[in-house]
Amino acid sequence: MIEALIAGQRDPAVLAELARGVMRTKIPDLTMACAGRFGDHHALLARMHTDHIDHLTSMIGGLDDRIEQVVDPFAEQLRLLRSIPGIGERAAQVIISEIGVDMSRFPTAAHLASWAGLCPGNNESAGKHKSGRTRKGNSEIRAILTECAWAAGRTGTYVGAQFRRMHRRFGKKGGAKATIAIAHTLIVIIWHVLHDNAEYHDLGSDYFTRHDNPETRKRRLIRDLQSLGYQVAITPAA
Repeated sequence: MIEALIAGQRDPAVLAELARGVMRTKIPDLTMACAGRFGDHHALLARMHTDHIDHLTSMIGGLDDRIEQVVDPFAEQLRLLRSIPGIGERAAQVIISEIGVDMSRFPTAAHLASWAGLCPGNNESAGKHKSGRTRKGNSEIRAILTECAWAAGRTGTYVGAQFRRMHRRFGKKGGAKATIAIAHTLIVIIWHVLHDNAEYHDLGSDYFTRHDNPETRKRRLIRDLQSLGYQVAITPAA
């Protein structure tokens, strides 16, 4: 439609008929939307914008090709990282570009987490805990693993279950805290995957409930219902 407008077509009905796919069900609305003032000046600006978009798309394509060439020697490590919940192709490339694949530089997963700035601080004085903020670290790793944590939180995996568990613990507005906690979990998993050169094996979305003490869980559920104003009477099932 934009190309037709730039070429000089101004008939709303003709422009609307250029719709494709699901948009064709909205041709009457499109016909009304295409009726208006669109002159040569607007066509010039539209052409400049579309040319600029094409130029940026070409540059992005060139960079993508270059990235593929650079990371090609690490194809196996990329595959292993993609086995971790929430980590896709681009995230795996960023992780390798920042931390490499040789985990001998980090004696333990805790060292890597500390270097990345994903190890919660411990500011305690006279028995009072003042802050649990993470320390400064690699901003690129923190940013990409934060995105991965949100993605992992929507999966039916151990990491997803941990995210939801943390979110409940921190409250309705505790998403950011839960995300940092899961980012820490992910950096620990990353260290083990690269150190052991092995795929991630999920513990299961029922990991936490599977290990709950039934009596402890029962008391917790009763307290939750009582806090909502209910009287609870427990009757064992037949």
